[in-house]
Amino acid sequence: MKTIIKSITLACAFSIFGANTTFSQEESKGVNFNVAGDLVSSYIWRGMYQSGAAIQPTLGLSVKGFSLTAWGSVDFTGQGHKEADITAAYSIAGLTISVADFWWAGQSGIYNDRENGKNNYFNFNHNSTDHIFEGALSYQLPVEKFPLSISWYTMFAGNDYVLKSNGLDRKRAYSTYIEFGYPFSVKGVDLIANVGLSPWESAQYKNDGFAVTNVSLKATKVLPITKNFSLPIYTQVIWNPNREDVHFVFGVTIK
Repeated sequence: MKTIIKSITLACAFSIFGANTTFSQEESKGVNFNVAGDLVSSYIWRGMYQSGAAIQPTLGLSVKGFSLTAWGSVDFTGQGHKEADITAAYSIAGLTISVADFWWAGQSGIYNDRENGKNNYFNFNHNSTDHIFEGALSYQLPVEKFPLSISWYTMFAGNDYVLKSNGLDRKRAYSTYIEFGYPFSVKGVDLIANVGLSPWESAQYKNDGFAVTNVSLKATKVLPITKNFSLPIYTQVIWNPNREDVHFVFGVTIK
C-alpha cells in the first residue's frame, strides 16, 4: 500500500508541473496524442480477476477517426503479472471497428515457468504463441436520452483454445464477449452500468456455455487539485455470476 501511495503522489506532482505542455503542431494537423496512466487497487478484465494493485499506462495516437493505442498493466505485488496490448481502431458515426493484439504471459520465472529470462514475446507460431488476436465491433445508439452501447468481441487467432470432446486435442475456441453499457450522471458523478456475457464455451472466461461474466457499476468524479489540473478518481463494483465472485476496485487516472 505504501508503494501505491508513493506512486500516486509522484504521478500527481508530475502531472501538475506538466499540465501546461501542449502539442500545437500536431493538433494543427488533426493528430492527437493520448498519454495517460491508471493506478488501480486490482485489475479486473471483463469480470475476471487478473492481478492485484497495478499501474496501467496508455499511449495512443489518433487522426481522422483512426487510432492506434498501446496499453499495458504491471502489478505492484511482485507476482510478475505483465500485459502489453496493441489496438488499431476506426470510428465513424457511433460505430467502432477494432483489432487488438493481447499479450499477458507475465514476467519470466515469476509469473510463468520460463526460467531462462525470455518471455518469447516475438513468438507468433500459431501452436505456441502467447499472443491472442481479437476483432471487435462497438456501436452507441444515436439517442441522446438512451445512449446505450453494444460491443461484440471475438478472439480469432493466437492462444485461444478449448479441448475437443476426446479431452486430448485442442480446437479454436473463438472466445466471444458481448457487453451492453449505459452511461448516466447523478449530481456531478459520471456513472456507467455494464452487463457482459460469453455466449459459448471459452477458456478465457472459464465457462462451458452461455454465461454472464460481468455485471458492474462504475462511478467517476473529477477532483480539482489546482486551477489547471484535476484528478479523475473512480470506484467500480463488479459481480461475476459465472464465477460467483465479486470485486470492488478503486482507481486514479493521470493524463
